Amino acid sequence: MPKVVGIGGVFFRAADPAGLAEWYERHLGVDDLHKSVWQQEAGMTIFGPFSENTDYLGRREQQWMINFRVDDLEGLISNLTASGIAVETRAEWNSEVGRFARIHDPEGNPIELWEPTKE
Repeated sequence: MPKVVGIGGVFFRAADPAGLAEWYERHLGVDDLHKSVWQQEAGMTIFGPFSENTDYLGRREQQWMINFRVDDLEGLISNLTASGIAVETRAEWNSEVGRFARIHDPEGNPIELWEPTKE
């Protein structure tokens, strides 16, 4: 049966698309797609709808949250905080699937950072 084999892109509105793309590139290493195609490392991807009443995604009007797999959560947290970016961590976010942290981009969009448990 034909099937979807991965996520081809994540698209969203921004007041300053070029500035926001530069922020993602500088702080998270996501290449600006207007310059090139970002090549991800192979790995798990979760596609998970949440209840419309969840608080997990942040603001009520927030319809989505991107989750990035990371290779060194502590190192990335250190770099982000050194750049003045607030990082939220909670013990209950950590589980058998890995460790999590959350930041927000300059336009207030939540970003979940996930370091999967090493297999």
